[in-house]
Amino acid sequence: MSFILASSSPRRRELLAQAAPHLTYIIMKPDIDESQQPSEPPLQYVQRLAREKAEAVAARLDQGAILAADTIVILAADTIGIDEQGEILGKPAEADEAREMLQQLRDRAHMVCTAFHLLRKSSDRVDRRASVVKTVVTMRAYTDAEIDAYIATGDPFDKAGAYAIQHEGFHPVALIQGSYSNVVGLPVDEVRAALIEVGIIGYHTPT
Repeated sequence: MSFILASSSPRRRELLAQAAPHLTYIIMKPDIDESQQPSEPPLQYVQRLAREKAEAVAARLDQGAILAADTIVILAADTIGIDEQGEILGKPAEADEAREMLQQLRDRAHMVCTAFHLLRKSSDRVDRRASVVKTVVTMRAYTDAEIDAYIATGDPFDKAGAYAIQHEGFHPVALIQGSYSNVVGLPVDEVRAALIEVGIIGYHTPT
């Protein structure tokens, strides 16, 4: 049986290796419209993207298993609590947009949500496991000079919210509540459990 990772993200490849160290797979990047629909809530949006990515790849296969995922950063509309209906911060297209995002996030909390969709397709049935995992992230009070230095590295431009929690030079995060790997791009524990549930890996797969 073939296993497909429907993502070209190097971070997701590394995290999948943590979830299932001995799993062999190939990468197929799905081609879907990733636009948010009018009035579509953020959590529904990210779950739909993960599902549509998995289904787009599955449509090209007779059978096999596909794992797709998508991550968004939600900035609450207020500074008191985290709001799942807040503003989505996507991947910045240029330096000014990255700077604005990082200034918005500075010294406050936001929510990182990763949805994944695992689909196992055989000749007579389709098994699915889907979940959205939320982590509350509080950023430190970094300076404008630190923002500019980080932007100069080029790292923010393929990251939701314009940052990588694991960046060794910037270290943007002061506190997380929840899964660290979820902020990187794939919730390892939850993905491992889903792989076990559909029989892709065994219960005693080394971690």
